[in-house]
Amino acid sequence: MNTILFDDNNRINLLPLTFTRPVSEIRIGILTIKEKWDKYFGRSSYLTQNYLKQKYPAIIHNMNLLINGGIIPSQSLVDEIEQLKEGEFLIKDDIIIAGILNGNNISEFLPDVEKTYKNKRTAVEFTKISYPWDIFINNGQEIESDFKLITAGRKSQKLSSTNNFLQEENIFIEEGAKIEFATLNPDGGYIYIGKDAEIMEGSLIRGSLSLGEHSTLKMGAKIYGPTTVGPHSKVGGEVNNSVIFGYSNKGHDGFLGNSVLGEWCNLGADTNNSNLKNNYAPVRVWNYKEHRFMHTKLQFCGLIMGDHSKSAINTMFNTGTVVGVSSNIFGTGFPRNFIPSFSWGGDKGFATYTTSKAFETAEIVYKRRGLDFDSVEKSILEHIFNETKQYREK
Repeated sequence: MNTILFDDNNRINLLPLTFTRPVSEIRIGILTIKEKWDKYFGRSSYLTQNYLKQKYPAIIHNMNLLINGGIIPSQSLVDEIEQLKEGEFLIKDDIIIAGILNGNNISEFLPDVEKTYKNKRTAVEFTKISYPWDIFINNGQEIESDFKLITAGRKSQKLSSTNNFLQEENIFIEEGAKIEFATLNPDGGYIYIGKDAEIMEGSLIRGSLSLGEHSTLKMGAKIYGPTTVGPHSKVGGEVNNSVIFGYSNKGHDGFLGNSVLGEWCNLGADTNNSNLKNNYAPVRVWNYKEHRFMHTKLQFCGLIMGDHSKSAINTMFNTGTVVGVSSNIFGTGFPRNFIPSFSWGGDKGFATYTTSKAFETAEIVYKRRGLDFDSVEKSILEHIFNETKQYREK
């Protein structure tokens, strides 16, 4: 059946990460949420915000399986979804999990359980990504789940004799990956090295790690899991329990902990983030829905950074800092804990980072990856620029 992943009303709580993508394009573990569902139901499309639809269109057939794009699949959940009939929706705790609709009714679909559907309640436990910090909190269990899903029945490439490693059965290396003179210890977790990825000499890995295809751990990198580095990224220095979606670089020394970075981000040399307050108090983080800082109930929470944002050398981020899309941070001292999209500056204050300047940079970084920063990408960023104007004017 044709599968469509929909954004529910919780999408706003996942900003700034969902400014530039549907919720199902969030990477957690080895795969994105969409890629996980595709393993069960085949290639899916999206029901998302209007300004994202040209890049992430909906493909609608006569009969369609709608699935909540923030929910992580499991076999028990899939089993219940497969029992649904037309017009039925699977629901738990006022959350629509999935449903089946005729194509004529898709335009009227609202992800709101108060609307009248043929509701079927489920007792199955599931993981839903509701806030940005849910990504690094659940990353370990998702690396394990994805590892088992995509390596079952397959044979890993062999580690070379120059490496030190433990629990080789929990390490999987795809074709073309290069690893020499590194130390790999799953420590009860799992290590997945993607196609044509590279782990350079002296790298130390402890705990679960997913290193995406064509990504690199630079010499002497220190990785504490569970950590995910998405495709086409470069990482050096020290990283702990963080997720980098892809096409982003943290290429030099500096600490990144309990953090989530989007795509096309770059952290300059010796950029550091705090992930623990000096008084060990729970961390508060900016929430776009409430327009205020909200309690995470977490003792450890670092940096949440939207796509296309960058920091200069020696940048310091305070505990629980949220950086929007396409911001440029530099200067001495700590910038504020919420940096709106298209901001240019640091601890001395911010100006607006104009779209013309932002596009110049984006065109260069896309070209470095052999990609085209086209009119679709520009229109998405222009929409975000206009939508977030209110925050820059405060």
